[in-house]
Amino acid sequence: MEGWTLIYTGNKIHEVDFIKGLLEDNNIVSVVVNKQDSVYFIGDIELYVSTHDAFNANQLINNLRGE
Repeated sequence: MEGWTLIYTGNKIHEVDFIKGLLEDNNIVSVVVNKQDSVYFIGDIELYVSTHDAFNANQLINNLRGE
């Protein structure tokens, strides 16, 4: 995905959706790529933002984690 940067990987859709909502609240467009198996829920869910927004998105996620 040219022009997009992976900023978060998780295995629980509700966590990824929460972070996606946080980014949207801060005017950062993000895209979820769900690579989980639909039966066994094995695999990752990835969250991408534009390369231009990657720094700000990482700052928001780090603040959420308390880092």
